[in-house]
Amino acid sequence: MNTKKLAAERAVEAIEEDMTVGLGTGSTAYFAIEKLGERVSGGLKIRAVATSKRSEEQALGLGIPIVPFAEVGIIDITIDGADEVDRHLQLIKGGGGALLREKIVAARSAKMFVIVGEDKLVETLGAFPLPVEIVPFAHEWTLDALKALQLNPELRLADDGTLYVTDNGNYIADCRAVAIEDPADLHEKLNAIPGVVENGLFVDLAHTVIVGREDGSIDTLTR
Repeated sequence: MNTKKLAAERAVEAIEEDMTVGLGTGSTAYFAIEKLGERVSGGLKIRAVATSKRSEEQALGLGIPIVPFAEVGIIDITIDGADEVDRHLQLIKGGGGALLREKIVAARSAKMFVIVGEDKLVETLGAFPLPVEIVPFAHEWTLDALKALQLNPELRLADDGTLYVTDNGNYIADCRAVAIEDPADLHEKLNAIPGVVENGLFVDLAHTVIVGREDGSIDTLTR
């Protein structure tokens, strides 16, 4: 049972005619974009913005119209995945490397639908490494500041062994083995560090979390 695909297809049912839709990034968002492409080919009229080059290319290939950000007011619904979701619907995102763009789009959205398999639900965030996007300039100093917060940062590597670079030209420091008891507090501390562009804690942004379960059922959680 592909629980992510199950949740993604349910989320796409919430998309209505003439909506502006935010398209997330990653393996779960991929299924949502595929399903949305089916609905568009069946006559659904929407417009969309994407959180990564990868998602934009996928959407355009399926006939989903992508519009410039300058033409968008409020996004009606953004559909995206998450790496972890706690019981308060706070998230860790950024495993796919698009956390900054994902957060910009989520913050512009009236509703954010998060789609996950049941394995992503946790009591406390932090088992999944927390991504922090940092600028290359003096990144060693930024890593020192993250270490001072006991966050055990490691620069992410690309498949070829070189430093991973985001669509925005930045690095990602993955912070490992951290139990995050107060996501809002850590979010503020991280973004106060010079050199940090954004972090993967999505605090109070998720409106609805759709959970696909191995038995084929779907749970819908709302704040």
